[in-house]
Amino acid sequence: MKVIALKFENYRNLKDNIISPCDGVNIIYGDNAQGKTNLLESLWFFCGGHSFRGSKDSEVINWDRNFAKIEMRFFGQDREQTAKILFKGGKKTVEINGVQKNSAAALIERFCAVVFSPEHLSLIKRGPGERRKFIDSAICREKLKNAVVLSKYNRILNQRNSLLKDIYRRPSLEDTLSVWDEPLLKNGAVLVKKRIDYVKMLSDRAVKYHDGISKGKEELKIRYVSGCDITEDDSTDEIYEKLKTKLETHKSDDIRTGFTNYGPHRDDIEIIINGKNAKAFASQGQQRSAVLSLKLAEASVLRERMGEEPVILLDDVLSELDAKRQDFLLNELHGCQVFITCCEKSNKEQLRNGKIFLLNNGVVS
Repeated sequence: MKVIALKFENYRNLKDNIISPCDGVNIIYGDNAQGKTNLLESLWFFCGGHSFRGSKDSEVINWDRNFAKIEMRFFGQDREQTAKILFKGGKKTVEINGVQKNSAAALIERFCAVVFSPEHLSLIKRGPGERRKFIDSAICREKLKNAVVLSKYNRILNQRNSLLKDIYRRPSLEDTLSVWDEPLLKNGAVLVKKRIDYVKMLSDRAVKYHDGISKGKEELKIRYVSGCDITEDDSTDEIYEKLKTKLETHKSDDIRTGFTNYGPHRDDIEIIINGKNAKAFASQGQQRSAVLSLKLAEASVLRERMGEEPVILLDDVLSELDAKRQDFLLNELHGCQVFITCCEKSNKEQLRNGKIFLLNNGVVS
């Protein structure tokens, strides 16, 4: 997967322009608040029509304009392709290879990328919800049916929790709880199995990347943590039975508290550096290196599953990394197209082969 050209018009603070990146590492260099992250965001929109910042579509339109447009020419699926996204009137219109699509989701099947931004440090710094969201997002991007399973599980969970609150006030409703238990268990077992399989693949690759980033000085481990005594070797049927046992055992607790206390919605992914929990003991630089390793591993899994090398977008990734770790990202990510934003002059001077873009007040040169 390679971006051949990117064109933007009325997009945030970026001045209308067309850029042609190289196939390797591309550095977007400039002071803060010049538009570097905006440029990466425009590329990420082609992965499925959403901003990695969580921004509304209307926010990408330059403040004194009534529309914004981004266009990309790229090589993927063994051929050159084009994609366009128009933002206007609170809506976006997507066109792929000259054909208008009903939904921006059509972009997922055409272009793939992996993005790192400082916000992704929340994978370590915040609670289990952030890590579950990361894994669920990854497995849903791989297969649409995974997204269907996750959606069903969350919907059934909400309905069961709503019923639990009603049972507390009206005990006669307890007999209807089984209506939601069976589909919750079936979808939950499939979801956990998909997560565990993905974490195993992710861990194998993240360990290797982290070894390269840390120059062999640190050991990274990632494991799936379940409150239902589930192991990575369990089959879907075995996971189902363990979830069922936990649900039945804690039925009275669920009714008393008004929510489902155990299940996939309570699981976590533990990130360990040199035998210690990264959230509690790792430095800022170590945490950044660990999340980077996870994101690069995500790209590796995508490549294997989709048969395409995803584009890698790294926003403000070099700060708080020492020179050796920076060198790995700038000069040792071979075979894939990379976009890296940075502010420090010394960062861009470390690049041995690639292309450097200066971004000043929205102007790319």
